[in-house]
Amino acid sequence: MKFVDEARIQVFAGGGGNGCISFRREKFIPLGGPDGGDGGNGGSIYLVADEGLNTLVDFRHQRHFRAERGENGMSRQCYGRGGDHLRVRVPVGTVVSDANTDEIIGDLTRDGEELLVAQGGHGGKGNIHFKSSVNRSPRKASPGTAGDARDLNLELKVLADVGLLGFPNAGKSTLIRSVSAATPKVADYPFTTLHPNLGVVRASADHSFVVADIPGLIEGAADGAGLGVQFLKHLQRTRLLWHVIDLLPSEIDLTVTRQLRAIERELKRFDPALMEKPRWLVLNKSDLLQPGEAEVMAMKLKRNLRWKGPIYVISAAERRGLQPLIHATMAAIDATRRAQKDLDTDDENSTELAVE
Repeated sequence: MKFVDEARIQVFAGGGGNGCISFRREKFIPLGGPDGGDGGNGGSIYLVADEGLNTLVDFRHQRHFRAERGENGMSRQCYGRGGDHLRVRVPVGTVVSDANTDEIIGDLTRDGEELLVAQGGHGGKGNIHFKSSVNRSPRKASPGTAGDARDLNLELKVLADVGLLGFPNAGKSTLIRSVSAATPKVADYPFTTLHPNLGVVRASADHSFVVADIPGLIEGAADGAGLGVQFLKHLQRTRLLWHVIDLLPSEIDLTVTRQLRAIERELKRFDPALMEKPRWLVLNKSDLLQPGEAEVMAMKLKRNLRWKGPIYVISAAERRGLQPLIHATMAAIDATRRAQKDLDTDDENSTELAVE
């Protein structure tokens, strides 16, 4: 299925029903007075995160969503039925914004999380509400209000713990195939990966993390060159970045140092916050070098670049050097998860104290 990570939709909440003008007319009850009921409220529209979805492709075929209108009020003080709410399923990781103002409305990051995007209209008042001591027979009722109508932009950002960075043909797809059960396409030409691929890496029986294989970046990606600009945003949710470097690039002038600096420039131009994420250098295709040569290159690279983060020398094709990388990554992610959990607990405690 083609990966679709952006969509534009229109939502129309239901309008409220009109209030009723009616008078009680029964035998032996003269001057029964007003008995017009209220109109029902219109249905609202909610977006609901569903972990069973992984693409926004459905919104290419259906772009308009309408909730049910509230029924009008009726005589004998009968209120109109409220319109049913409409719940639209979207993938977990969907960011919702107003298409006209670019205001972020919400970010659905948990399965089952709901977001109100269009409020239904209120039902009108029947003439029973307008009775007074000086107006015993009001011939007045209020109409229902219109429901919200909005143009929305939906943007899907994949939820992954680790994101793979690198130039085309750096071996990212081979790496994710080697460490997980994912089976992205692998070939010897640029831009083999056309959409993000997710793979679950199991470090042990009860410990795992998710890796996202992002299409290769080239210089100018932040300005729209290549495919990378479409998917750089998916890296914003990751906890850790594996910067995959081809030790034997196909272009003669594309040295290891130049690969690294070019990717860093694109990250800074797209979102400087990406440079603040932990980045680990993963030197791939060591099987194409003489024994020990890759390790020597790693030491020189660390010294010349003054690289402070970890450096791992691997061969994704032959599955060499992967276990140390996986176990170290799992330890780092577990530490991040614990810190986030403690932070959430502190926030909840602070909220409870504020309420008390």
